[in-house]
Amino acid sequence: MAEFSEALDAAHRAMIAQQPVFFVATAADGARINLSPKGYDAFRVLADDRVAYLDLGGSGNETNAHLQADGRITIMFCNFQQPAQILRIYGTGRAVLPADPEWEGLAAHFTLMPGTRQIFDIAVESVQTSCGWGVPVMQLERERPTLLKAHAKSNPSEWAAKHALRLSSIDGLPTRPTDRYVAGEPGTIPD
Repeated sequence: MAEFSEALDAAHRAMIAQQPVFFVATAADGARINLSPKGYDAFRVLADDRVAYLDLGGSGNETNAHLQADGRITIMFCNFQQPAQILRIYGTGRAVLPADPEWEGLAAHFTLMPGTRQIFDIAVESVQTSCGWGVPVMQLERERPTLLKAHAKSNPSEWAAKHALRLSSIDGLPTRPTDRYVAGEPGTIPD
């Protein structure tokens, strides 16, 4: 049976801390629903009513576009171990970019990784837990280092030129231009 609460509690925090993957869903009027898996040590509970996650550059920037257009976001954690449980966080979010005044304070909660381009700051509106009995039991073998390696090896100027042209979602919604962190490279998000 599903249970709702208005904020995260200690049991929610404990469940979240055990999960190596989470899923992010956003939508905007007239646009496709976006659903993305996220890994690495990229999620933080900042308060009972506020969470954030570190976003790395990837194939698109749909979450950025959807949050600008609509603001709604759902984050789902699924316990693939015991006990079976699903936890959803419903809220509104916004992208915080390195040029934004809030960046330094928010970035201090994370270890920046190669490819970091923004942090999504989310106001929690409600939390839902449900049984998850239909979800298989699985174990994490390891994180994939591929995305971090690709960002660390790529040429920052070439990446910036490529992504300067990507200023819209797949449905044509505008995104805010983002940069990304490359360890030791001047002109990228600072250490």
